[in-house]
Amino acid sequence: MASTTRKWTFLIACCFLSTLALPFAASRHQTPPTAVADDYHTIHSENSEMTFNHLAVDKRNGNVYLGAVNRIYKLSPGLEVQVSHQTGPDEDNRDCYPPRIVQPCSEPLSLTNNVNKMLLMDYRENRLLACGSLYQGICKLLRLDDLFKLGEPFHKKEHYLSGVNESGSVYGVIVSYSGAATDKLFVATAVDGKPEYFPTISSRKLERNSEEDGMFAYVFHDEFVASMIKIPSDTFTVVPDFDIYYVYGFSSGNFVYFLTLQPEMGGASVAGSSAAGREQVYTSKLVRLCKDDRAFNSYVEVPLGCVKGGVEYRLLQAAYLSKAGSILARSLGVGPNDDVLYAVFSKGQKRRPKESSQDSALCVFALREINERIKDRLQSCYKGEGTLDLAWLKVKDIPCSSALLTIDDNFCGLDMNAPLGVSEMVRGVPLFSDPHDKMTSVIAYTYKNHSLAFVGTEGGRLKKPSDGIPLEMEAQLHVPLTYARTYVRTRPSAHTPSEPSAPLEERNCSVCSADRRALLRCCLMWRGFSSPSLPMACLKPAASDWNQPPLLPPPPTTTTTITITAIASVPLFSDGENCLTLH
Repeated sequence: MASTTRKWTFLIACCFLSTLALPFAASRHQTPPTAVADDYHTIHSENSEMTFNHLAVDKRNGNVYLGAVNRIYKLSPGLEVQVSHQTGPDEDNRDCYPPRIVQPCSEPLSLTNNVNKMLLMDYRENRLLACGSLYQGICKLLRLDDLFKLGEPFHKKEHYLSGVNESGSVYGVIVSYSGAATDKLFVATAVDGKPEYFPTISSRKLERNSEEDGMFAYVFHDEFVASMIKIPSDTFTVVPDFDIYYVYGFSSGNFVYFLTLQPEMGGASVAGSSAAGREQVYTSKLVRLCKDDRAFNSYVEVPLGCVKGGVEYRLLQAAYLSKAGSILARSLGVGPNDDVLYAVFSKGQKRRPKESSQDSALCVFALREINERIKDRLQSCYKGEGTLDLAWLKVKDIPCSSALLTIDDNFCGLDMNAPLGVSEMVRGVPLFSDPHDKMTSVIAYTYKNHSLAFVGTEGGRLKKPSDGIPLEMEAQLHVPLTYARTYVRTRPSAHTPSEPSAPLEERNCSVCSADRRALLRCCLMWRGFSSPSLPMACLKPAASDWNQPPLLPPPPTTTTTITITAIASVPLFSDGENCLTLH
């Protein structure tokens, strides 16, 4: 991978960095990152080529964990570095399988960086799962308190999760159980042409003992069935560079979901691609599995997309799960506590990063509607209608088989009619589109019946819709924003009616933009964990606008531009709402 010489500076006062995936080059350990004492908190990578890859925030106390090239860091809520754990570099060759730490390798070895590919919080066992690119993707289990290594399983093939070097190639979802039951880790990964070594999706045992021999073993495995799905070799005969790229994952109800971008097997190709002179057509799909399905008979995938003004948006860029809130719920015909999925798509279906369209759209899906579509497809297939329609897994069309049974909302499949594909695309509700500055990230939350979403763009802008209405507020960033998610709480000026004052840790911000009447007096308030002395900061537009009465709506063309050094996110909000400190 080509290296790049960008220096990233991260401002994180109450919002935190998320998934900044940048190229890297091999480098020795230098001075650890530090938080700069200024009017805002800043943390630097160790040098211009060693980058942060992933972030996790402890929702119980606000501690921040950074997965970086060759390092894992634990930071305080105020971004002071508390401890670090070295993960690389080391001698390796990605063609060594099993890795050289298991048996000698005949391939030439070189000093290789360890790119963090997955960083997950295991709250039940108070540990961090940190999986890297060295040694075919082995993982460390680190104690949250001090990053002490509790375990590093590497001697079995189940311990090698992914041989792909890119930081965004692996997505994991932990499913926890009460009592003595063993938790599960669902892992989804690109395979980079090595399907014989790595399943594209699997469920693993997450043992309570970090040194347990069965750590990361498949939940079920016998001669014929296993808790995994591999890409068949026949698929690569049809599409030589076939792979499934996992963009997002989450659990909801009885299911685990992954959002993917994958090549179409039978679609038309256009001249211009590197593979056989053709450009591959891609489609975005949601994958659903039952949490307790040991044989993956419940595997179903359904295409997702968005259409606005006759333009199709089919290339998934980012996604985020949130609750609907009362106002958006009425528009979607769901309950206020129902899950909704925000997704960013770019225009078309051709995935060529340097030439892809800048036109993109933010759309929202009711998860209930997606599940209803899946149930309809299951019911029709078990009536013997149609085929399994999963071309990459079943290269030949296999007809559905008829069976007399009741398929309810929690049906988890049988050893027939599985895995299954849905052919018709589920269309999201378009919230807004941008033809010039491609949206690449999204985060959302609800407050006081309102649904708030924030998107980051390729050009380094932060944009905010509310309840499906795009607002006139943008934030210009000093650095390019590639994969970042933002979380901002706002409230009206003190001159408008508001709730009685409350202690800082309990005080909530109202939605300043709920009726567009208080946009110019939005405040960003920090809700502290351990440093309540951090200041409250305001979005301050031009002085002439700042003096306007707060209840007057701003002109339709008004924009509020703020300058911030960088942005980031808190993936979970319930125990810590956070915001930006400006300068």
